[in-house]
Amino acid sequence: MYNLDAWIAAWLVPLAVYVLVSGLDDLLLDAAFVYRWVAFHWFGRPWFPWPASAEVDAAPRRRIAIFVPLWHEHAVIGSMLERNIPATMYHAAEFFVGAYPNDWETTAAVREASRKFPRVHLALCPHDGPTSKADCLNWIYQRMLAHEERYGVRFDMVVTHDAEDVIHPESMRWINCFAGRYDMVQVPVLPLATPLRQWVHGLYCDEFAEFQTKDIPVRQMWGGFLPGNGVGTAFSRAVLEKMAGEHSKRMFDQECLTEDYENGWRIHAMGCPQVFVPLRREGDGLLATREYFPHTFRTAVRQRARWVMGIVLQSWERRGWRAPARQLYWLWRDRKGVAGNLLTPVLNLLFVYGAVTWGESEIAGRPWVFGMRHPAIQGLFSATLVLSGFQMGVRALCSRRIYGWRFAMGVPVRALIGNWLNCAATVRALALYCDAKIRGRPLVWIKTEHAYPNPAPLDAQIRPLGQILVGSQFVMQADVDEALASKDTGERIGEYLVRRGKLSEADVYLALSLQQNLPLGVPAPSEISEPATRAVPVEVSRRWRVLPFRVVEGQLFVAGPELPSDEMTQDLERISKMEVRFHLVTPTDFAELARVYLS
Repeated sequence: MYNLDAWIAAWLVPLAVYVLVSGLDDLLLDAAFVYRWVAFHWFGRPWFPWPASAEVDAAPRRRIAIFVPLWHEHAVIGSMLERNIPATMYHAAEFFVGAYPNDWETTAAVREASRKFPRVHLALCPHDGPTSKADCLNWIYQRMLAHEERYGVRFDMVVTHDAEDVIHPESMRWINCFAGRYDMVQVPVLPLATPLRQWVHGLYCDEFAEFQTKDIPVRQMWGGFLPGNGVGTAFSRAVLEKMAGEHSKRMFDQECLTEDYENGWRIHAMGCPQVFVPLRREGDGLLATREYFPHTFRTAVRQRARWVMGIVLQSWERRGWRAPARQLYWLWRDRKGVAGNLLTPVLNLLFVYGAVTWGESEIAGRPWVFGMRHPAIQGLFSATLVLSGFQMGVRALCSRRIYGWRFAMGVPVRALIGNWLNCAATVRALALYCDAKIRGRPLVWIKTEHAYPNPAPLDAQIRPLGQILVGSQFVMQADVDEALASKDTGERIGEYLVRRGKLSEADVYLALSLQQNLPLGVPAPSEISEPATRAVPVEVSRRWRVLPFRVVEGQLFVAGPELPSDEMTQDLERISKMEVRFHLVTPTDFAELARVYLS
């Protein structure tokens, strides 16, 4: 026992000093965050110039390309597009979805989505995958250029998203506003809430809540470079072309596993302005991209190992510590986790051993063995304990702000799990990185399995059509107010605005598709199956004003100008014995379809 105590005592002081230095570093950010909070709540000095609603509405409408790189995402990409395209209150955005030729299931899923939604375009890489996410993004960019040349359009912004993302309906609208002043706009990213028993996913909730409530805003306040989150990250066309010119025509570094972090550094180094959109309430929830993160220890280790390899090891290898003085501090914060992740489990065990021996000494009435041999240890031990407890409290406050007090009570348990998870991820990252360097192999895309949430909890409330029309800049608020006051009893607001010449029929139906989360547009002739058009009797089709046009895997797709009611759906499913999927078309388009197929 004496030898064990002597060995522990020899390591305890340097380890405690490391913990103290790291804790004081975190305390510095906490102090800056508290200062910012006090300045705002007590003295009314906002740290961030938040635009007024009128300024957002008046911003020039920029065309936005949303890039979604994929590898084996066939299980979720269809749901992601079906949910986000109608829900996004910004009709000047189109989705460019990247896939590989040897991932035929994902490619088929994207082609299916492009048939439903004209705003979806498949960007097929010219080689088999997986390569890296950045390589896939570069080929999506080339597909966008070809689209621009073919249709004579030009996209002003590029926004990156993943296959599991739930995009906030107002996200593109705010990106469009900030794009007038910034070349890179980062929308917050937050994990979706899950039950308390899912400890690993809960750890992501805690970490992202703290990082985006405290760390990133302080980083921005102090002039640090802004690392991208990988999703919800918008780039101006000008900055992408500038990066391409300085880096061999590659906007995204295809050898980098964390191209989001790398681009944040590159954009700041070029002197281009960046902004992190602060967390705030917008509509019924926080303005943030939401998604599920890994739920199991194994999948979380895989994902975090990629983060460690890209953010720490690749970045360290490429630029070392060559950086302006102001940025060296942020490089230290981003990289100190390598040592901390490896040491934290050891510190946990030493803490337990120290606490047990201290308790024994108190019960026995004798001096604590470590405090007796090294008097400074007791003070150091107390200081690190207080700092750790304080940091735990800060994280709990950040978590409570987003997920509530009940969830925040689990922070200490999840933090302990996180210590061992991060250690395992760092060990894996070091092993993979060293193996790749020794064998001369490139680091490839490390796949994380994704799940997409059910739509029910995402669309709990249908927004008024007038709100969507104003938010999408189809009409002014004054036009909506006048319509509500003047329209005839029973007349719908869209019909009134069309009658008064304020809107076109196409505009109303685009707004309806956004409101109801329904695909919009006339099915292409190749999509219309003659046998499917006879899946229900003609008189039923005429009564409900619908045209059956396709049958896929027990689902009947019907097109019509009226929003589907429960009575309509039940009647069609009773007759066809299939699940009904509805497709919205304008009355003019339906009249032509009925003339051809229901005569």
